[in-house]
Amino acid sequence: MKCFLLTLLFPVLIVAQTSIEKGKVFIDKKEFAKAEKELLPFVTNNANNLLAIELLGDAYGHQKKWDEAATEYQKLVEAKPNTANFHYKLGGALGMKALSVNKFKALTIIGDVKEAFLKAAELDPNHIETRWALVELYMQLPGLLGGSKSTSLKYANQLEALSKVDGYLAKGYINEYDDEPELAEDYYLKAIKVGGSLTCYNKLTTLYEKEKQPEKAVANIESAQIKHERNSLHYQIGKVCADYNVQLNKGEQCLKTYINNYSAKDGVPKAWANYRLAQIYTHKNDTVSALKYIDLAIVELPKIVVFKEFKMNLK
Repeated sequence: MKCFLLTLLFPVLIVAQTSIEKGKVFIDKKEFAKAEKELLPFVTNNANNLLAIELLGDAYGHQKKWDEAATEYQKLVEAKPNTANFHYKLGGALGMKALSVNKFKALTIIGDVKEAFLKAAELDPNHIETRWALVELYMQLPGLLGGSKSTSLKYANQLEALSKVDGYLAKGYINEYDDEPELAEDYYLKAIKVGGSLTCYNKLTTLYEKEKQPEKAVANIESAQIKHERNSLHYQIGKVCADYNVQLNKGEQCLKTYINNYSAKDGVPKAWANYRLAQIYTHKNDTVSALKYIDLAIVELPKIVVFKEFKMNLK
């Protein structure tokens, strides 16, 4: 009898394992629609498999199907109400939905967003992602809905106690959002000193560009390049030089280096580097070279409107 039951159950276990593993693989490969197609029928027939439900919610979320994602995460919260990460994911899905609908509908969602994030923070005093969500939420909410810089700073301080880098980045974000760029710069510099990740450098670069300080932006990216040696940083330098008409020779060289060393992991297609080179040659009043590089960009990505518009303005 025991062997007979094992024989009956074994195919079910194989199907479960296969569906979940396939779903994971599809998500890792960013093939989210395929992950949904694989996981949905399995979840329909296995309503108590929390891992499959979570993966399906993640697949929905990556496709910006916020209602569907929230529905799956709600199942997780109801099944395990003391799991902080389930409340965090539910709050995230609801928060993204609030950003995608009109303001009046968003008002009806915000309370649930706050409740989910606050519950996650209560359940897990070490949950960094939840505290980041609360920092951003309380900075972005209007005062009438409970928005508060002081509350945002409270969670930034909690982040700093858990991770100095995250705390400094959070305080940089708060001051940048509050239009205090010098204070934001100080905190981003502290984050670079303590952590030095590309994220830290990118936050500071973005601030400098926002504040129209391209020379500082270039210097910061060069510092990041010394530390991390990423080809993608060559593109970033070239982009800033092209956008702000500064250090054109350096920008030209960096973009050509990016193109010569390009691989798919660099992220930005070569067409955009060619477009930036066209910008640089326009700044140099070299229309022939500008046309050469914008044509290369259009050949690679013919549907990009900004490339065609740029070429039209050259003639």
